[in-house]
Amino acid sequence: MVLLRQLLGDVLRRLRVRQSRTLREVSTLARVSLGYLSEVERGQKEASSELLASICGALGVPLSQVLREVSDQFLLAELQHAPVLADMPEHERLPLSETVPSGPEFEGFPEVKDMVAA
Repeated sequence: MVLLRQLLGDVLRRLRVRQSRTLREVSTLARVSLGYLSEVERGQKEASSELLASICGALGVPLSQVLREVSDQFLLAELQHAPVLADMPEHERLPLSETVPSGPEFEGFPEVKDMVAA
């Protein structure tokens, strides 16, 4: 089972590394201890909304963007762990097009169907 705090930590770490920033730099700017930030990135600690906002501010990234990336990763994890549906009779299953979000608010995002099929 994928934990939300693990996905959140992964996204925060990827953003920090992509910016070539150190844990120390981000922890100083976010005013959080180096050890605690490390534990958040490793998915060992749950970060409060205030702490997340502070970390996002230090990274110069909107909290909404981080939460969107976490949500996308969570969706993929849920879809990848859907073999339980294989045991469900075909007539009880929803078509993939009804279970995967779509619409104008998802423009610019890769199709989840394509990501799952890959």
